[in-house]
Amino acid sequence: MKYQSKLFLSVAFAGALLTGCASNDVEEGSGSEMNTYTEPTQGMESDVSAYETQEPEVVLENIFYFEFDQATLTSEARRNLDAQIARLKKTSGPIRLEGHADERGTREYNMSLGERRANSVADYMAINGIARYRIETVSYGEERPVAFGQSEASYSKNRRVELK
Repeated sequence: MKYQSKLFLSVAFAGALLTGCASNDVEEGSGSEMNTYTEPTQGMESDVSAYETQEPEVVLENIFYFEFDQATLTSEARRNLDAQIARLKKTSGPIRLEGHADERGTREYNMSLGERRANSVADYMAINGIARYRIETVSYGEERPVAFGQSEASYSKNRRVELK
């Protein structure tokens, strides 16, 4: 009996000791999120001066819209893509392109159209310096609309490729 109580106490003590040594620190980049861009870090003294001299941050578009039944990039989409490409050239992470279509047409046709749109963006990125192996394309067709309704305004919001 005495031996069992000593054994129990030593196991409980070892467990408490190991629990106290556990770390809650999370290693950077170990999460399930895939970051494609990280800012370079600077010393504490230069942080204030760096923010004072920088220009205002430009908001980059990550949704590229298409015309009805088209998979060719508009001039606005190319302009937005050029800005994204400049940013993505500084990184090495994976890039995911999700193609979408509005609800008009058959399910099979819209899946194909979403794929053509995503591939159109991927090809443009590859031509402009992004390694093709980094780019993953997927089509959701009409399955994930962002706007509901049967108006041209709703349809135009659903004809898109999203950069993730």
